[in-house]
Amino acid sequence: MTLPTFRFGRTGRSLARVSLGTWAFGGENTNERGDSVGWSGHDDAQAKAALRRAAELGITHWDSADAYGNGRSESLIGSLWGDGVRREDIFLATKVGWYKGGFHHFYHPDLVAQQITASLTRLNTDTIDLYYLHHCDFGPDDRWLEPALSLIKQAQTAGKIRYIGLSDWSSERIMRVIDRVQPDVVQPYRNVAHDTWESSGLAGYCARHDVGVAFYSPLRLGLLLGKYTEPQHFPAGDVRNNDPGFSNPHVIHRLAENAKVLRERFGARSPEPVLGTLIAACLADAPTGTVLMGQRHPGQVEAAVRAATFTLDDDELAWVRSLYAGI
Repeated sequence: MTLPTFRFGRTGRSLARVSLGTWAFGGENTNERGDSVGWSGHDDAQAKAALRRAAELGITHWDSADAYGNGRSESLIGSLWGDGVRREDIFLATKVGWYKGGFHHFYHPDLVAQQITASLTRLNTDTIDLYYLHHCDFGPDDRWLEPALSLIKQAQTAGKIRYIGLSDWSSERIMRVIDRVQPDVVQPYRNVAHDTWESSGLAGYCARHDVGVAFYSPLRLGLLLGKYTEPQHFPAGDVRNNDPGFSNPHVIHRLAENAKVLRERFGARSPEPVLGTLIAACLADAPTGTVLMGQRHPGQVEAAVRAATFTLDDDELAWVRSLYAGI
């Protein structure tokens, strides 16, 4: 099956509309405050097999971060070059910002410089294709932004970074600093149950400035797939514990019913009607966009490929969004 591709904004890269996020590859993890920020159930061998299968099938945009397992995700990716995957075939993204490294605030200049070098080492590469500011908490009056950005631009000039990205769970927060950063790519949170892509002004900005976009959590950590029949509880260190939807019987039931309805309506058009619908709903109005999905084993990679070709017309899109309103 041929994957649909798109132009990733002003990076000029032609990539698949589905990309591979490696947050889960860091395993169970907590931050300095003790919050769950990782994923349970990770297996290195399965993750490597998923990456190899992704490369084979054309999912060649891989997204990581220094904070994913405190570098574990990056190291796993970096171990693959020459082991069934060529570095030059992969558009590689990583991030800095959530790991404080003992400093009193995010984005301390000494830490940013350290983490650029550490990410290059763990990823086993001379150049990172896309390097994100991982979130938009830049302190009072955004005072930590300019020093961090200056270091990233120095690394870009030195050839260590090709493109600069800006990420946050809030499109509004991205918009607050986007003119100062002038990113090549943005990474906002978006799915059918949480969507401020248009209302925040981010969609219009990306269109005017030819900015690429990588939507993260299009499946809301997997919850929107409607695969659960009862409330879920995960081990400590699993970020899914932070979403109350996983423990809400009403939400679980409604999403399962939605999945049933989607299979009934679109099952004849797609082998992955639920996954395909959730992807299509994110990408319908984002011509320079891709979705980042965690693909932890080869079966998930193959499902993503099968789902990627599905599209919705305007009436179908409005109907799908109405299904998930208020969840």
